[in-house]
Amino acid sequence: MEGSARFLALIKLANVGLTLIWGFAVTYVFVRALPLREFQAFLLLVAFGNFTISAEFGLTSIIYARLRRHWLGHTDEGAGGFQLEEMGVLFLFLGMLIFGGLVILLVALVAGAVGTTMPLLFILFFLSACVNLPALLAKRALAAVDGNFLWEALDCLRRLMTIALLLLILNGLDPRLSVLLQLAISLTVIGYAITLVHKRLGMTARHWLAFRRGGVHVRAHYLHDIGASALFTISEIVGYNAPYFTIALATQDARPMLLFDFFFKMSRALSMAVRATVEAALPRITRAFHAGDAARLRQLLVRALGAAFLFALIASGALLLVGQWLFTKLFAGRAAIDITELLIIDGALLALTVICVSVYIQAALGRFADLLKRSLPFLAGSLLSVPLAALLGDRFDLGFLSLYALTLLTVSALHALSLRRLLQGARP
Repeated sequence: MEGSARFLALIKLANVGLTLIWGFAVTYVFVRALPLREFQAFLLLVAFGNFTISAEFGLTSIIYARLRRHWLGHTDEGAGGFQLEEMGVLFLFLGMLIFGGLVILLVALVAGAVGTTMPLLFILFFLSACVNLPALLAKRALAAVDGNFLWEALDCLRRLMTIALLLLILNGLDPRLSVLLQLAISLTVIGYAITLVHKRLGMTARHWLAFRRGGVHVRAHYLHDIGASALFTISEIVGYNAPYFTIALATQDARPMLLFDFFFKMSRALSMAVRATVEAALPRITRAFHAGDAARLRQLLVRALGAAFLFALIASGALLLVGQWLFTKLFAGRAAIDITELLIIDGALLALTVICVSVYIQAALGRFADLLKRSLPFLAGSLLSVPLAALLGDRFDLGFLSLYALTLLTVSALHALSLRRLLQGARP
């Protein structure tokens, strides 16, 4: 099963489908369970959760790249190679990151900066979102040691149960109890995944608790990658999530926020599908790159791009056919979207496809400095889209969406150049 890229792609796509259903169900349920103003605050909470999850600064990608080289037998790095003590240090860091985000949320709730009458729900939902940080590390670690199928099967089970609990809110289940049960299920599944990592790597309790030794090793050998990865991650976090906040500052009208949230969901759906196909090919891509097999690497890259564009074209066509209905249904008829805006979103999705393929592959190979250079133009375009669109007055919605799509098109061209250089950089 692990050796078949097609099989891995299928199970990853099944998991992507469940994840997307969960994401849409969150909006579908809470837009009906909460007043509109409180739902807008809830969207900001979701954005803050995305910020917190992304603030792991790419450490999970770094450990994948390092552990993958170790698993493939590339031990020529000497003392700078992967050490088991790194795992415990990274889990500790992620735990501290979640705690820090929780403290910020609590302060915002106490200060009244978040307008909600259900603070416990907001806290529980934030924790249920942030639990994906250790889940991501467990996923990357298992994938690095050829354990993709184990994680995907576990995650499919988790998603099925959490979707069921989410939909039960519409049948009268208390939202707080639903989210609490989802959190408990996620912690159980993630705990088992971590146990699988523990066994596959032959770790002991000493490895998990050797924070001093592991910290020294991480500080000595991660700083170069961490610097570029952290800046890249911050740039991506702001680039993809900033419009939530800049739109909120620019207008009190709910439609622009709902419009961007719709685009964000569409882009996330596509990026997850692309990630599934790319990750299924990563075992072969990483082997080819580290072996210096440029011909094989080119073949695999072309296949990955082809599969990704197939998903993008299907998504674009489906969006033109049912996008208006989906938008109205998703947001309970509180706003509408026109065909021009759907066409702009389609163009943005095609551009995003190239970006996703490039980012997923280069991150797996540890090329964070190159990714950082490509992310800065996107950051600038994202931050400027809202204030420039605000100058258009009544055309704010269309102007913002057009500027954001133009930014993605420009950045996709830069990533295409990066993939071309990647072929030239394949080394034995």
